[in-house]
Amino acid sequence: MDYDPYSYEIDDDPFPVYRWMRDEAPVYRNERLDFYALTRFADVMAGLLDTGTYTSAQGITIEEIDNPLPLMITSDPPYHTRLRTLVNRAFTPRYVAALEDHIRAKTCSYLDARVGSGGFDVVKDFTYPLPNDIFCELFGVPAEDRESLHDMIDAGMHREPGSAEVPQSARDALAAMHLYWLDLVKAKRESPDDGFLSRLLAAEWSDDDGRIHHLDDMEAMGFCGLLVVAGAETSTKNIANAAVLLARHPDQRRAIIDEPDLVDGAVEEVLRYDGPSHYQGRKTTRNVELHDVTIPQGSRVIMVNGAANRDERAFDDPDRFDITRRIQRHLAFGWGVHLCLGAHLARMEAKVAIQELLARFPAYEVDESRLERAHSSNVRGYSSVPVSC
Repeated sequence: MDYDPYSYEIDDDPFPVYRWMRDEAPVYRNERLDFYALTRFADVMAGLLDTGTYTSAQGITIEEIDNPLPLMITSDPPYHTRLRTLVNRAFTPRYVAALEDHIRAKTCSYLDARVGSGGFDVVKDFTYPLPNDIFCELFGVPAEDRESLHDMIDAGMHREPGSAEVPQSARDALAAMHLYWLDLVKAKRESPDDGFLSRLLAAEWSDDDGRIHHLDDMEAMGFCGLLVVAGAETSTKNIANAAVLLARHPDQRRAIIDEPDLVDGAVEEVLRYDGPSHYQGRKTTRNVELHDVTIPQGSRVIMVNGAANRDERAFDDPDRFDITRRIQRHLAFGWGVHLCLGAHLARMEAKVAIQELLARFPAYEVDESRLERAHSSNVRGYSSVPVSC
């Protein structure tokens, strides 16, 4: 089989290919696109933990390796540790927990507007604006700028079928977005407020000599891109995936309505079964011997967490969707030092979204014939989910 992350056909259903790779080619080699792929749960988790062997500093997607964006996720310890410490001081669990009432009110406002409509598009009318608005509010993006910023994000994520080249339209959108973030960072330095970006700019750390340091403009810009683009984009896809999966399994949807405490397990099972993040790119710093294959130093390697989360070596009957499954751990948010910064927020958004969606539309139906996918290299999900209710 040929594993091509840019294939729209594979993107529609990558799991049979993943299964073949786990069983027949646990160290898969794609000569045309010049990468290796690890798909077994144990191998992916070990690779994500071993930052000394598999570096993130060269980029985290196939098309960006050797030309990484200036993000915390494209750095390794000890520099990564310093950046992570700074953002953790601003993005604390207590800070995230305090957002729940606002997130719920925002969720209710979008869904209440669709009550009595007979149907709507879950992505366009709900899961797309919800996390984007939340992140934009956190960073102090003016309301009048949000639509154009959303358009930049969409264009910057798009990839053409079968090609590892970043389209010029995506390059232009990413450049425009970076300039926007840079201008916003400078504006918040001049006129700080009580928002997250101002908190981030005020966070400080001291080195061994006692000197105090803050994020510079480029580092702060990178955080904006990482949290808003990666965070909002993956939450958009994750909540939409949940809506589709629960419609396909109405008995489990009904179980959540009857037993609301099951919603936490449903969130984790959606993430495991069909989470939005499907691989994390790395580059080897030394030769690696694995499953009788030598991965040479300097090779592109992708850790396919979308495949690892369906590995029967780690999960019983992994292709069965089961919200009552006891999940000790999954790799939907990565693992190790690069564990997703926004994992707590993503879980909260998904939980609230499922609760409020089912409270209003307990028997909604998805029009499977009109489902549409958005295509990027490492994020999988829908661009349109029409429902009747």
